Amino acid sequence: MPASSPCIRLCVLDPVTGLCEGCGRTAAEIAAWGSLSEPERLRIMAGLPARLAAADPEPEPAPAPALA
Repeated sequence: MPASSPCIRLCVLDPVTGLCEGCGRTAAEIAAWGSLSEPERLRIMAGLPARLAAADPEPEPAPAPALA
């Protein structure tokens, strides 16, 4: 059985956050991925959506124009 992986083949490390823009892992996590146990991989994967959301928050909507 292959190891679980969040990789979506969009491997670009953001220079500001240090996170992969595709999966949200750090370079260290990516490098160590093959040597991690399945529970360790699943634990990391569980936190990736929140990590990506925090790194790239939704832009705040522009305020509605004032009515004259």
